[in-house]
Amino acid sequence: MKTQDIYILGIESSCDDTAAAVMHNGRVLSNVVANQKIHEEYGGVVPELASRAHQQNIVPVVHQALRKANIDKKQLSAIAFTQGPGLMGSLLVGTSFSKSLAMGLGIPLISVNHMQAHILAHFIKDEAQTTPSFPFIALTISGGHTQIVKVDDYFRMEILGETIDDAVGEAFDKSAKILGLPYPGGPLIDKYAQHGDPTAFSFPKPKVGDLEFSFSGLKTAVLYFVERETAKDPHFIEENLHNICASLQFTIVDYLMDKLKNAVVKTGINRIAIGGGVSANSGIRKALKNAEKELGWTTYIPKFEYCTDNAAMIAIVGELKYLNGDFSKQNVVATARMKLS
Repeated sequence: MKTQDIYILGIESSCDDTAAAVMHNGRVLSNVVANQKIHEEYGGVVPELASRAHQQNIVPVVHQALRKANIDKKQLSAIAFTQGPGLMGSLLVGTSFSKSLAMGLGIPLISVNHMQAHILAHFIKDEAQTTPSFPFIALTISGGHTQIVKVDDYFRMEILGETIDDAVGEAFDKSAKILGLPYPGGPLIDKYAQHGDPTAFSFPKPKVGDLEFSFSGLKTAVLYFVERETAKDPHFIEENLHNICASLQFTIVDYLMDKLKNAVVKTGINRIAIGGGVSANSGIRKALKNAEKELGWTTYIPKFEYCTDNAAMIAIVGELKYLNGDFSKQNVVATARMKLS
């Protein structure tokens, strides 16, 4: 029996990256991302500017994705797009474009939950990553979300715990801003941490439920620490930057690992997958690899390009839903606070 040729166009526009990808039977043919540099001068994402940039970028990004994949839009089987969660203005651009294109081509439209896509990115067929077997625990860590999810099947997921305030990515970026680093500062903290002593300074680990997270107190602790030390020595940050970054990263990674250990004890599942932008952090990757040796876990770390916001992860969910015949109607709407179902 001949294998069905399925071509999915994935479109992602939940925050400040405009992305499009073409997938053929689980393999990525193209994965194009347009970053929005304009936010750097403001030290964070400005929603109104993000939605305007999406409007400028979406047509050329989709065109480039189709050209790189070397297929015509008439060959597409379906269009998958991010319905939520995310910034409403940004989501509206991707949603409207996807609905129009699907209607024009007369092909199915498939809505995708952004957080579900971060988890299911592990199922993209790629030699650089290993696919987890069910059930497994997923830790989704990004600038907007921090969750521990029990994954029983592609579309059977249960949130075991999540942040009660800020996300881990925001804690990295805001702490970096306090240290005078440019946006986005999370990757810079990771970079400078490589050259510092993680035990040089002590930061508090927030005390909440066993599987819950809180990062607002940590940001405040960093602010007070910097204010106190720079009052004594105005050159404190530049003289101790590497040690501060190493100590901060150690605290955050150790905190994430504590929660994962609690989840393993609670569920008895020791297969751990990570996803989201912060999963590109070298500290969490190293800690997970150490847990394989010391705790007997099996860990799954996605390829770098599937960590941050991208459309390949939207396309893989689109393909899985396409195979199930799970399509959306034309009256589907963007949902900024979409829950993981």
